[in-house]
Amino acid sequence: MKIGLVGLNQTGKTTIFDLLTHRDPHTHALESKTAAKAAASTGVGFVPDARLDFLSGLYLPKKTTNAQIELTDVTGFSISGEGQKSGAAKFLNDVRHCDALLHVLRAFDSDSLPHEQGEINPARDLKTVETELLFADLELVDKRIERITTGKKITKEHALELEWLKTCYAHLESGGSLADVEQPPAELNIFGKYQFLTTKPRLAVVNLDENQLKSKTYPYKDELEASCAQLGMPLLELCGDMELEVSRLPEGDKSLFMEDLGISQPGISVLAKAMYDLLGYISFFTVGEDEVKAWTVTDGIHARAAAGKIHSDIERGFIRAEVVKFADIKELGSMAKVKEKGLFRLEGKEYPVVDGDIIHYRFNV
Repeated sequence: MKIGLVGLNQTGKTTIFDLLTHRDPHTHALESKTAAKAAASTGVGFVPDARLDFLSGLYLPKKTTNAQIELTDVTGFSISGEGQKSGAAKFLNDVRHCDALLHVLRAFDSDSLPHEQGEINPARDLKTVETELLFADLELVDKRIERITTGKKITKEHALELEWLKTCYAHLESGGSLADVEQPPAELNIFGKYQFLTTKPRLAVVNLDENQLKSKTYPYKDELEASCAQLGMPLLELCGDMELEVSRLPEGDKSLFMEDLGISQPGISVLAKAMYDLLGYISFFTVGEDEVKAWTVTDGIHARAAAGKIHSDIERGFIRAEVVKFADIKELGSMAKVKEKGLFRLEGKEYPVVDGDIIHYRFNV
């Protein structure tokens, strides 16, 4: 699961990346002095899961492994003026490989860090970044059209591709997303290779200051919510500075700090789970004294295919899946009591895995 973080300059995007990946901001500052300005940062974050924590407490394994998210943070880009292209495409190309995009938007104000466009307006900034995604796709389509039309020979496949690309170009030029364009003929097998940005699922997070978080108000909130609803884009709110403060506290003090703020869990944890859900993923668990682990699979996957996430040999030699519901083991407190109650099931290869299933596979190779 790969997520790309995108946004304008000075939104707090890199702070959110650091929090998700547990990267030390001081280390990042030192790295930035020698890194190329346009280079993207990559890292791995984990998806918090209270169910995994419970199972880990029950089995006391040598190792506990959360579901993971691969993150790419591209350099924030600048918009020099209304209607002027920013050249952001060269940065956005670094997130074409990602499965989804996370818009980081700014609502906080700061005298020491003024917004480059003056007024704080996250609704405007969302539109700006969405436009940059469109421009980047338009540039990609334009280059491919030019490559085909200036080639020495246009094959039948190239002619079909060219026809489809021209449709894409016209749609983008009119301000439309390529998510609304019919895919090319299946025999061309080309859609996936383009990795268009405007077809990717997207989620928005607005970065607030502490007062805005407490009051649940910020500039242009209604307009931003309306824009996200129109785009079908989930919207979350967090305070990057506060999240950074929470992350530096001893474990025992974190819950007290959040209680004072009236929140049940860090916003960065909510964000990690939202990104996981955005792509339609679920988790099943394997448990034991050596390791308790959350496995990431697509919703609706069958038991045998899910076994392949653990090891291809298990999928190939699948015999059955022994399944327990998390809710049952949490209620009863042990696997032995679950079996006593007859809540331990044997399922075949076509069993659709459900979020929270605890599975033990029987196989033979």
